[in-house]
Amino acid sequence: MGAGVSPIPPPGPLRTLSLATLANTVGSGLWLAGAALYLTRDVGLSPASVGAGLTVAGLVGLTASVPLGALADRWDPRTLRAVLQLGQAAVAAAYLLVGSFPVFLAVAVLDALLTSGNLAVRAALVAAVAGPQGRVRAFATLRAVANLGIAVGAGLAGLALAADTHRAYQLLVVGDAVTYLLSAALLLRLPACPPAAGDRAGGRPRRGRALRDGRFLAVSGASAVLSLHWTVLTLVVPLWTVSRAGAPPPVVSAVLLTNTALSVLLAVRLARGADDAVGAARSMRRAGLVLAVAMLLYAVTAGLPPAASVALLLVATAVYTAGDLWHGSAGAGLAYGLAPPDAIGAYQGADGLLAGLSRALGPALLALLVLDGGPPGWVAVAALFAVVGLATPALTRWALVTRPAPDAAGAARTPAGHAG
Repeated sequence: MGAGVSPIPPPGPLRTLSLATLANTVGSGLWLAGAALYLTRDVGLSPASVGAGLTVAGLVGLTASVPLGALADRWDPRTLRAVLQLGQAAVAAAYLLVGSFPVFLAVAVLDALLTSGNLAVRAALVAAVAGPQGRVRAFATLRAVANLGIAVGAGLAGLALAADTHRAYQLLVVGDAVTYLLSAALLLRLPACPPAAGDRAGGRPRRGRALRDGRFLAVSGASAVLSLHWTVLTLVVPLWTVSRAGAPPPVVSAVLLTNTALSVLLAVRLARGADDAVGAARSMRRAGLVLAVAMLLYAVTAGLPPAASVALLLVATAVYTAGDLWHGSAGAGLAYGLAPPDAIGAYQGADGLLAGLSRALGPALLALLVLDGGPPGWVAVAALFAVVGLATPALTRWALVTRPAPDAAGAARTPAGHAG
């Protein structure tokens, strides 16, 4: 792969951050693939209680996004993220102590709080490491690396799931915890990042500033609506593939592998043009329209002969992946481009909060629309994505009216020795 396509960055702080991300996401892949079976088959919890506990934990966890993001504006985000990774290692290991639902819920809530807050801190750290001109490309690079890490972790989890023994599940949990420790150690190899808000005239930023910025929230809310597509791939398409498209279950794996492979190969390339808010808004419009086309292609798979259905599912997934990647880079470009330089972390936290709410509401909404509604439900989702995508440039122009002209303030957070 050429330099413009490869997810591996050149030597420097971004490569170190990529290695930390790879370690972290291998653990994520281990846990995502193995958690449900560990908690039900080994711990003995019921599937319903696991689902309910994770839902409650996920909603509670969203409350940490803005406060920890704001903390990254006042503290070194490198050190803060390393500390959070150490906390996540301890919480991951605590799953070994789970033997009842109350203990599971307590551990899951702590896990969700640290995970949600860490995402906002990560966004601030990416901005600090890459600088204003390179942060969207860096975000795309890390996304490609993350997809690779999750795929590796899921593959390793398959060994534990195949063994299906108490010792194998324990090793899976320990492996997840160890990846957080490795990630934290790699993060501490980065140069220190001076806080954006610590020494500015006028003192600390106002508390709750991001959550009172209605124009930013309108743009971020549009991105959050498009974030419903994450549930499409992870929940709706697998169930649709087997129940309505008439494809055999192994096709679900082929669909997910298609998405993963294309994400690793194309994430950096499709991030081009989203470095500022105006360019990101155009990418968001493109994402909405392309995702709408993918929804319509998925709808057509119902009632086709099996071979044609499988082929169209894979084509739809390729189209979906392009829209997914454009949305990811555009969302990052808008969240960074509309945030004040001294409040990057807080604004990323607010953006993450809205995206998290979308992920929480997505399963119930899309199951009702698509799995119960059939092809007309796909058409409704396609129309929603197209309208939101088309509206984003106008919303962005409205938000930019209240933003100061870009200056060099963001460069103050770029670590010494990094060219951006």
